[in-house]
Amino acid sequence: MTEKQTTNDERIARANKPAEDALKMHPYYKGKIEIVPKCIIRDLQDFAIWYTPGVAEPCREIHANPEKVYDYTNKANTVGIVTDGTRVLGLGDIGPLAGLPVMEGKALIFKYLGGVDAFPICLDTKDPDEFIRTVKVISPSFGGINLEDIENPKCFYILDRLRAEASIPVWHDDQQGTAAVTVAGLINALKIVGKKMEEAKITLIGIGAANVCIAKMLFKAGADPKKMIVCDSRGILNKKRDDIGPRHKEKREFCETTNAGNRDGGMEEAMRGQDVVIALSKPGPGVIEKSWISRMADNAIVFACSNPTPEIWPWEAREAGARIVATGRSDFPNQVNNSVGFPAIFRGTLDVMARVITDEMCIAAAVELARCAEDKGIHEDYLLPTMDEWEIFPREAVAVAKMAMHQGVARLKFSEKELFAMAESKIRRSRDEVGLLMEKGIIAPYIEEA
Repeated sequence: MTEKQTTNDERIARANKPAEDALKMHPYYKGKIEIVPKCIIRDLQDFAIWYTPGVAEPCREIHANPEKVYDYTNKANTVGIVTDGTRVLGLGDIGPLAGLPVMEGKALIFKYLGGVDAFPICLDTKDPDEFIRTVKVISPSFGGINLEDIENPKCFYILDRLRAEASIPVWHDDQQGTAAVTVAGLINALKIVGKKMEEAKITLIGIGAANVCIAKMLFKAGADPKKMIVCDSRGILNKKRDDIGPRHKEKREFCETTNAGNRDGGMEEAMRGQDVVIALSKPGPGVIEKSWISRMADNAIVFACSNPTPEIWPWEAREAGARIVATGRSDFPNQVNNSVGFPAIFRGTLDVMARVITDEMCIAAAVELARCAEDKGIHEDYLLPTMDEWEIFPREAVAVAKMAMHQGVARLKFSEKELFAMAESKIRRSRDEVGLLMEKGIIAPYIEEA
C-alpha cells in the first residue's frame, strides 16, 4: 500500500469517526437537550409566585394587553424547530421520528451559540396545508419558527404562506440559512482569488431548496444571472428544457433567467470553464469527479456541501486543481454550514422583536460573517469563522437587528452598543451555563467503554 493510499484511508477513517461516536454517545445521554428553570426557587413557597395563585396576575395582564406576553414569559426568546422529516440532511424522507435527532441538535446549537431556547417539533403529516395550520395554531408559544428539512417544492409553498400569514417571524433554514452562510463564504473566497462577484461564472449543482435560495441571494449580492449555470439531475437548465412541470416554478424561472449561452449537457459540462461550483445535490463521494474540476477556470472555487458526506472529498478536489475547497462538515477546513448563521440571525431577530426575517437581514448577516473572518485574516483554508469563535455571533446578531430596524420590521429599537451588550450577555450566559453543569458533573463526562 502506498503512502498516498494510506493517507487517504486515514482521512476517510477520520471523516467516519463522528458517525461512529454519534451512535455511542446519543444513547449514553438519551438525547442532547433538556429544560431547566431560569428563575429562583428559594423554597417551595416560591411556587405560589411562579404558579398558582400568583401566576393569575400575569395572565390577567396579558389578557388585557397581549403584547405583555413578551415581558411576562419566555416567548421573546423561544423558537420552534418544525419539520415533517421529508428531507432530513442528505438522508431524504426518513420521517418525523428519525428526524428528531437532527432537530435536537439544532436546538442545542441554538442555545449554545445563540442563547435561544429552541424546541424540536416533528409533525406526523405530509400535507402542506395541515403543516401550515399546525404552525399557526402553536405560534402563540413561540417568538419565531425555524422550518427544517422539508422536501422541495413543498418547502417553498409552506414558507411563502407562513411568512405572509403567521404572527411571528418564520424562516426555512435550509433556504435562507444555508444561503446566507454560502454567500458569506463566497464573498471571501472571491477576495482570495481576486475575482469579483458580478464577474464570476458560478455553477450550482442540485436545485433543491438550498440552491434555489442561494441563487436568489447571490443575485441580490451582485452575481450576474446570465453568467450562472444551474444543473439538476437531468442536466443544465436552459430554455430548451421541456420536462419541467408547473410544480417546479423555480426551475422554470432559472431556465429563463440564467445560462445566457443556453448551454446544455450534464454536470461535467456545467462545470467546464466556471470559476465557482456550489454543490448541494446528494451525498458523495464520487458525485463530482476530479477530471471535471480540472477543466474549471484557473483558481477554481469548489463548495461541495452535501451532508453527511461531500460530493467529492476536499483533498481530491485540491489534487484536481481547485484553489479553494469548502464542505458542510466541521472536521474539514472551510465549513460552510448554517451553524454559524442561524443562531445569530435569530438572536438579532428576537432582540428587536422583528415581524419577519427578510432576505436583506440574511445578507447583512452574511456580510458581517465574512467581515469577521477578514478581520482575522482570510486564506485558502479560512474563509469563515468556526463555531468555536463565539464572539462572531453577537456581531452577526447586531447586523441583523440593525437591518430589521432600518427596514421598519422591528418592534423595538436600540443603539448598536445596546444590541451588542444584549446579544453578548445572552450568548455568554448559555455557554457559561453548560460549562458550569459540566464542571459540577451534572452533565456527566462521556466515558467510552473499553
